[in-house]
Amino acid sequence: MKSILLVINDAPYGTEKAYNALRLAMTLQKEHQEIEVKIFLMADAAFCALPNSTTPAGYYNIERMMKSIIGKGGKVKMCGTCAQARGIFELPLIEGVEKSNMSEYTNWVVESEKVINF
Repeated sequence: MKSILLVINDAPYGTEKAYNALRLAMTLQKEHQEIEVKIFLMADAAFCALPNSTTPAGYYNIERMMKSIIGKGGKVKMCGTCAQARGIFELPLIEGVEKSNMSEYTNWVVESEKVINF
């Protein structure tokens, strides 16, 4: 199975990098079901893994987008070192998001046909 790895490095809100990465992931799942979608959260993107975000009506919600991707078979991992550096390693995560490390990240990079950075 072909796989595409999306690497997110930016916080969930403030810029639209995480939003655009997740939009791409959702569209890939919709239009190319044969492709396995993987997402690795690094740096401030570790905050994308936290549940219970509240956004204004009509505004995108990273948690809902992540749940949709995971619900359709997407895999999401968060850099554990990045989470530790931000003091969020012990906090609960969105269901389906896994804590990870550089070794797993490296394997995903090597296994993926394409790697896209946001």
